[in-house]
Amino acid sequence: MSPPAQGRVLLAYSGGLDTSCILAWLIEQGYEVYAFMADVGQEEDFEAARKKALSVGAKKFFLEDLKREFVTQLIYPAVQANCIYENVYLLGTSLARPVIARGMMSVAANEGCDYVSHGCTGKGNDQVRFELAFYGLKPDIKVIAPWRLPEFYNRFPGRQALLAYAAEKQIPVQQTAAKPWSTDENLFHISYEAGILEDPNTTPPNDMWKLTASLEDAPAEPEQLSIEFKAGLPVKVVIADQAPLTDPVDIFLALNAVARKHGVGRIDIVENRFIGVKSRGCYESPGATILRVAHMDIEGLTLDRNVRALRDQFVTIELGRILYNGHFFTPEREFVTSAIPASQRTVNGTVRLKLYKGNVVVIGRYSDEGLYDEHQSSMDELGGFEPTDTTGFIQIESIRIKKWGQANARKGQAGVEPEDVYGSRI
Repeated sequence: MSPPAQGRVLLAYSGGLDTSCILAWLIEQGYEVYAFMADVGQEEDFEAARKKALSVGAKKFFLEDLKREFVTQLIYPAVQANCIYENVYLLGTSLARPVIARGMMSVAANEGCDYVSHGCTGKGNDQVRFELAFYGLKPDIKVIAPWRLPEFYNRFPGRQALLAYAAEKQIPVQQTAAKPWSTDENLFHISYEAGILEDPNTTPPNDMWKLTASLEDAPAEPEQLSIEFKAGLPVKVVIADQAPLTDPVDIFLALNAVARKHGVGRIDIVENRFIGVKSRGCYESPGATILRVAHMDIEGLTLDRNVRALRDQFVTIELGRILYNGHFFTPEREFVTSAIPASQRTVNGTVRLKLYKGNVVVIGRYSDEGLYDEHQSSMDELGGFEPTDTTGFIQIESIRIKKWGQANARKGQAGVEPEDVYGSRI
């Protein structure tokens, strides 16, 4: 006997183990399932994914090419803001979620879906990111999150149970019992987690890394490239003697290719998830790593000191947190991103770089912006700078420090050994 009809659900489908099993499970529960897949630059056989979804039982399959939107509306603002999470993670998964959610909700509306669903685990960040995006785009949408339903997670307590279910349903999966980690890939990066990676002291096997060459296998000769920025955005890339690239998607694909060859962009970290659980993750962000180094460098030449400090303290930190926590479709995100164009107005120029054995090395930069004055900065000429002016500058700066020193002297602190002041000898 078939279960009673429950309504139409649009599933965020990756073609992997979790969402393939969820697709079959939703059908078991009586839902009419449509599968949605976003092309955000992952290396995927989309036709095979379509056939797989339909063979498992999906009534329809939708594939949306969102690469250009991903680059121009999410990646590039993050580059302009130097976005980073906990000083190391470049937010590749976080950046893709708003784009995927927006594409998905458009299809759900057009197809009259009663529900949307996803394969995110109950311990992870992505459940928050997707669902907050869904509600920000369509506040009355109903969400099915199988990994938070007892009838699902009690039946499938781990990857091995899913693998057994896939075998039972004759669902082909790339993930195996020998390689049980989970991956998420897009144009920006690929992530690895779960399985043996859950032991933070386990070294990832060499055959896990998909995108980048190991440092041992990277070329013994460096390779040079240049990136031209206008208003903080990469507008032209020249790699070695190749023809210049100006299209945003082409630029990112080319940077990915050259970075991958030279082993650029691998990290292995333990991070703090939004819900409070620590997580071990491995990431490859090749082209993004190059862009971050180059953008930060050209800012040093062209961006006003106080503007840069304010941007670093406010936009960089807050936008990184907003992206990581899934708060993209919020008033605070609109407010924070509105400051980016003003901060990047003068960030125009070219950075020359060298890639070698996992390193991105800046070898030169130039700009027509007037914030850097070679003559004024020179140690070989005055260049319009009057050294005697510094005396007054130091005197003004020293006023409060002298007062602090006098107060300490009155308290008998003068001449105290360093360990008495700081707690340990320095």
